[in-house]
Amino acid sequence: MYIGCHVSIAGGVFKAPERAAALGAQAMQIFTRSPQGGKAPELTPEIISEFNLKAKSYQLKAVFVHTPYYINFASTNSRIKYGSISVLRDELERASLLGAQYVMTHLGSAGELSQQEANAATIEALKKSLDGYTDSTELLIENAAGAGKIMGSTFAQIAEIIKAVAHPKLVGICLDTQHSFASGYDWRDFDNTLAKINTEIGLDKIKLIHANDSKTELASNKDRHEHIGKGLIGQEAFKNIVAFAKEKNISMILETEHEEVMEDIKLLKSLRDNS
Repeated sequence: MYIGCHVSIAGGVFKAPERAAALGAQAMQIFTRSPQGGKAPELTPEIISEFNLKAKSYQLKAVFVHTPYYINFASTNSRIKYGSISVLRDELERASLLGAQYVMTHLGSAGELSQQEANAATIEALKKSLDGYTDSTELLIENAAGAGKIMGSTFAQIAEIIKAVAHPKLVGICLDTQHSFASGYDWRDFDNTLAKINTEIGLDKIKLIHANDSKTELASNKDRHEHIGKGLIGQEAFKNIVAFAKEKNISMILETEHEEVMEDIKLLKSLRDNS
């Protein structure tokens, strides 16, 4: 398992590996475009070559790509829905050019639709995004914190979607510890929480972990990340989470602010090495 963090691609995607290495990361997560919208910067052969060279020279073991925030597969606005389908496919292809292992995406919101209608729309959209896709990067669905009618706040719902899409490149989930805590999965009661997730989706579907403590209480439905051990999940719970990740060889990515993320990386490495 590798431990790393999300880093900026400001100035060019090829600048990210050095930033990750400076923070002590063994792996990194990036956006390949602005998460807020706009045209994606071109990935020329020269840029791809420089990125790969720097990733190797800084000894990064894995690269992961996060889709933009505006993805919404169940939107009743055709521009948003079909834009989401197109962007996801584009991100998978761009990530493959960069040698990324996984692309992870949120699903969006049910909005005006019933849960059943939103599930069906999301399944249809994911099938369209993946139709004919055979490149190397695989797709993960990230669980959500669950505010409003946000999709994917339970692992049971994600399992239903993955099963229905039934595409070999949609391989599992990126489990966010803070989002799951905010959705009612109590990591302080580790064994029962793990058993619940196993029942809902299967532990084998966990391919990557976003390791974030929580500023907000259990079942708050609020997406508020905190540094490891400084939030309401707590360091004791993370000892168990890290030990599980080590046993299953699941890499962990931090999404906290860079002023303190170096300390978070050191702490997770210490928990890993002493588990």
